[in-house]
Amino acid sequence: MTLLGLAASFLLALAAFYQQRAARETTRQGRGVVSGASALMATLVRDRVWLTGWLINLAGFGTQAVALHLGSVAAVQPLLVTQLLFALPMSSLERRTWPTPRDWASAVAICGGLVLLLAVVGVPPLAAAADRGRVVLAVVAALAMIVVLVPLAARSGPPVMVVVTAGCAGLCFALTAVFIKLTAADLVRHGVGYTARDWVGYALAGSTLLGLVLEQTAFANGPLPWAVATKEAVNPIASYALGILAFPAVFPTDAGTLAALAGAGALIVLGAIGLAASPSADVWLTRTEDVHAARG
Repeated sequence: MTLLGLAASFLLALAAFYQQRAARETTRQGRGVVSGASALMATLVRDRVWLTGWLINLAGFGTQAVALHLGSVAAVQPLLVTQLLFALPMSSLERRTWPTPRDWASAVAICGGLVLLLAVVGVPPLAAAADRGRVVLAVVAALAMIVVLVPLAARSGPPVMVVVTAGCAGLCFALTAVFIKLTAADLVRHGVGYTARDWVGYALAGSTLLGLVLEQTAFANGPLPWAVATKEAVNPIASYALGILAFPAVFPTDAGTLAALAGAGALIVLGAIGLAASPSADVWLTRTEDVHAARG
């Protein structure tokens, strides 16, 4: 099960590498606009490199599903955090340079913080029936956040754009997990006909598509480790917050748990600062900004 979890993590990182490569080339050659997500996606869906990444992504999800079948969610989910450790050397592949010790230390800090977070709070508490009114409230709040933040980030340059869009993608994928839970419950309790009429199935498709578009926009605007780290950090945090909001679960309040959560947050923040200050990220962003300057 452990090997399958690591294999899934590797495949998902490899898929992100191919998709980021295609998104970057699309932006560099002027075939898509960084802030124009629809133009970017219209080009990417016809790009062989991006489609290769999409197929690898399907293989990664399939491997993850097998790992979850053989083991527990609590055991498999932390293994997926290692995507960042795979993405880091992949992002250096085309530059033919090895990540610096600082890069590795930053990636390990982020992964360690996420593993600690998952170990302390556990998997998202989605076991009981959801309060659909609160789910709607969460969706409205998430959409409002995306609508406000993404346009502001687009005017702030690639460094802000990649972090904001990757974070919003992680938020969308957290909503997708909730909608998968609700859709599965519809199928089991009421059958296909009821599920086809229920709004959560369409919300599932919408959150997944929006997350995909935001993820590709993040790939087009910055280094792969930035996008992967931000998305993987926001996803479990947002998932747990949604679980607390929409499902009958209680946030842990004992001193030991709160201290562990603070430690996890500190590791994630320190790792993010380290990646942000990486010389390899400066090289990538300089190239991206040169493309933007040449175009406009």
